[in-house]
This record gives sequence, C-alpha cells and structure tokens, in this order.
Amino acid sequence: MIYAVAGASGQLGQLVLAALVAKVGAANVVALVRNPAKLADAAAAGVSVRAFDYDAVDAAALEGVDRLLLISANEVGKRGPQHQAVIDAAKAAGVGLMAYTSILHAPTSTIGLAEEHRATEAALAASGVPHILLRNGWYNENCTGALAPSIEHGAIIGAAGEGRICSASRADYAAAAAAALVDGAGGDVHELAGDEAFTMADFAAHVARLAGKPVAYVDMSQADYAAALEGVGLPGWLAAMLANSSFASSQDALFDDSRTLSRLIGRPTTPIADTIAAALA
Repeated sequence: MIYAVAGASGQLGQLVLAALVAKVGAANVVALVRNPAKLADAAAAGVSVRAFDYDAVDAAALEGVDRLLLISANEVGKRGPQHQAVIDAAKAAGVGLMAYTSILHAPTSTIGLAEEHRATEAALAASGVPHILLRNGWYNENCTGALAPSIEHGAIIGAAGEGRICSASRADYAAAAAAALVDGAGGDVHELAGDEAFTMADFAAHVARLAGKPVAYVDMSQADYAAALEGVGLPGWLAAMLANSSFASSQDALFDDSRTLSRLIGRPTTPIADTIAAALA
C-alpha cells in the first residue's frame, strides 16, 4: 500500500510525513510538494518525493498511489479550483481513497474560511472517490504566534468574547491524519478538536502565569479588532479573516466536546498551556 501526502512540505505536512513513515515505513510513503528540494532529508531517508503543484496538477505524480491525503492549500480564495484539480487527478490516477483536512463542523461553521472547505467536501462527494473528512479545529499554534508583543504590552486582543475554544497541537492533528489515512475507510467523518475548552481570558491567564508577567484579555468588536490588526501592519484581507474567525469563536464555532481526536490518536490532546510553555521557551 502506497500512501501519499499532498502539501508535504508545509508545517502540518512535514509532521504527517513523519507520522506516516513511523507507521508504514519510508518505502511506502510519497511526498507531493511544489519544490522537492525542501524535502531532501525525507528523500534521503527513503521517502519518494515528487513534484506536485496545486496550480498545475499532473496526475502522473499520483501513479501507484493507493491512498492520498489532500492537505488544504494555503492560498485563501484559490483553494476551490486547486482542490478540484487534485481531486480530478486522483480520480484519473485511480487513487483508491482520499482524506482531506477540512474545518471543524464544516457544514454549519460560521467561520468565513469554511466556505472553501464546504466546496471541497462537495467536490469530493461528486467525484465518487471514496474519502475521509478530517474536520480540523483550531491549532494551538494559531494562538501562540504573537506572544512576545502580547506579553510586552500586557494584553491579548480579540473578538472572541467568552467563546469556548477546543484547540490541539499541529502534531495532534498530524497524528490523526496519519491514523485515518492508514486505518480509515471511505465515508469516515472526524470532527477533530482538543480535549479541553478554554476562553481567551483563560488563555491570557495561562500566558501571564507562564511568563511571570501580567497579561489580560481585551475583548473588542469584530470591526475594531480588524482595524487593530491592520494598524500593526496586517493586510486588510488577512485582518478581516482573522477578525471573522475570532468573532465566530465567540459563538462557539471552535468548540467540540466529542474527544474524537484523542480517541483517534490514542492519547490525550496537547493542552494549550503546554504549547504556550514551548513557545515561550
């Protein structure tokens, strides 16, 4: 059985690649990546690294692949046609099963990012290719990227209100993707989220405790949060996207208490405090 990962050089992709190699051996793993040079180490370890561009998909790169993980592209606004091209190529190449990294509660999610994920889920259904949906919640790392300025100013801003967030580490989601790709079956749908919920006020309290400095959460309207993000240099589209996601979380768009993720990976998910501590270290 040959397992392939599309988007294998990204932050999630490299973790999935490592998890797959650990499960099935490098000889049974194909890494699909725009720039194969980025995975020279994986190639040296025995992984088959093939050129694969979401903007110019070549079905020949999928030759011999039995099961394919499609990691969602990172170009928001272009993902619909990019994902469709991969699905079409997988069907043409005779791939027996696909898995796709979607978003938590995709059919009903109020997060703007969910639209392209819903379109991809629909494309998979229309393709007739057996598939698994990995509906990933938020990554812990999404919350820890700006800790230094937050600690410096003593404030973490957002529009999340008292919404509950069940995030997990990238490594947790990578382990789930590898497990589902190897052991799963077409029709599986996994709503994946962390074991424990926290609010952004809870998050700020963890940061304050671990940094040894006062840090508080400051809640804002969606519009004011977007304006604040633009004020620190983010492009308007990105500021709007982040503010939308934050506000949606105020309505529990990132909450799920099924513990499906921890059952799939056979261990508890990584607590947000652990990821904060690692980031501060």
